Amino acid sequence: MGGIRLQRIPRDLARKYAFDWRDDPLLRVKPGEVFELETYDASTGYFKSEADKAIPGKRPGFDKSPPLANPIAGPIFLEGAERGDMLVVTLESIIVDSYSWIAIGPRRGPAGDLTRWPELSSDYTTKIFKHTPGPSGTMRDGTLHFPLTPNPSPTGGEGRKEISWPITPFIGTIGVAPDREVTTSLDGQGEWGGNLDIRDVTVGNKVFLPIHHPGALFYLGDVHASQGDTEFTGTAAETKATVQVKLDIVKAKKIPWMRIEKPDALIAIHANKPLEVAVETATFHLMDWLISEHGFTATDAYCLVSTCPDFRIHVYQMCKIGKLAYVAGAEIPKKYVVR
Repeated sequence: MGGIRLQRIPRDLARKYAFDWRDDPLLRVKPGEVFELETYDASTGYFKSEADKAIPGKRPGFDKSPPLANPIAGPIFLEGAERGDMLVVTLESIIVDSYSWIAIGPRRGPAGDLTRWPELSSDYTTKIFKHTPGPSGTMRDGTLHFPLTPNPSPTGGEGRKEISWPITPFIGTIGVAPDREVTTSLDGQGEWGGNLDIRDVTVGNKVFLPIHHPGALFYLGDVHASQGDTEFTGTAAETKATVQVKLDIVKAKKIPWMRIEKPDALIAIHANKPLEVAVETATFHLMDWLISEHGFTATDAYCLVSTCPDFRIHVYQMCKIGKLAYVAGAEIPKKYVVR
């Protein structure tokens, strides 16, 4: 940042487990000011090697209900933000740690009770993914290495020892303090944000959130080095990170739920169960965006989402974990929106 000293929250203070409007702010920032957060992984540092298993009795904080997982940094108080405004979050940079992890085992995720593949439901397994820097010498363009377990079955063969792909980090848990209630960083979800695991909450995109309290009271944590759709097992490539963020305000602007603006597309978000309700409501949110801000009639917006070949539905999170609802996004490219 050109030698400018940024305000920051160090990792040892990034250990909140709820979006709580009663928390004292850890930072106070001005609109447009870039600040830095050091985040823990979803286990608050518990998983360091394959020997660290997801056995609840061994994990710190898992004697609580709900467990203390998904630590977040915050709140950050944004000067000038008031109830009824809209928060604009710009993720400037996400630099992940030297490794990430995934943990599976009995009664974890949709395969945690299956007899079809006993290794998934009878024992706990942790996989560690090494990260290596890219051409820049940093993790900005680094690689994630997924080690392959030797398979003694007739079809296993020798084959490759690992597969790899570019690190594609995003923020899994992000939001502001909700209107009145306190919600946990593990299973809290709402129009204000929460544990949503949206791959598009990443560098280069803007996230819009409704503000419910003076100062917005913004929180962030639970970075993933990469993830496919749905976070099927209940964990993905969980990692620590250093994140640079800036916040802005749009005064007196109300939105029904989180929105995301990519350089070339608009995405409206919703979380609910069953999945079809999340998909339908996210699509209605997108239609509302087109109608209220981009000059579409209701008829044109309704017909557009059913005919445009580039309209997309994303299923960001659909895992069987606690009270989590399913997270869907409805996306339309901007080239169809500009009037």
